[in-house]
Amino acid sequence: MERERGMSGLICIILLLHIATVSWGQQLSTKDCENLGFTGLALCSDCKTFSEYVKDEDLLSDCLKCCVEDSDDSISKITYSGAVLEVCMRKLVFYPEVVGFIEEEKDKFPTVKVQYAFNSPPKLIMLDDNGEQKEIIRIDNWKREHVLQFLREKVKSGSVES
Repeated sequence: MERERGMSGLICIILLLHIATVSWGQQLSTKDCENLGFTGLALCSDCKTFSEYVKDEDLLSDCLKCCVEDSDDSISKITYSGAVLEVCMRKLVFYPEVVGFIEEEKDKFPTVKVQYAFNSPPKLIMLDDNGEQKEIIRIDNWKREHVLQFLREKVKSGSVES
């Protein structure tokens, strides 16, 4: 009797670990992650740090479904052919750093286009060689220098003027 309980308990633990591993292993789409509030290039180590402060297992699970595995090589080598800076024209007054970038710096990046969309927070939509959306990065709180640095590093060098 004791042995059967021990075996059934062990089976339950193994099953729970398998379910957790399978659910954490699933990646969500960029749009799903954005709707959950996870945007940009979140690293999985950020989720682990996040779990130290937030004890919500569902939120941690969502974070892990939206993150990119930590690898200095893989993150630093990701580049894009272009980008679209999308923002709501009515909300621009709340984002002087974005306005400054658009008015004074955008011309340095010929493959970066500005697109106005109603009620859209400021974001960079990163594009691949075919002009397809690959990543969405919210830039609400970014300073102009951060936008410049990010675009210099992430937009392919052949398409950026120095």
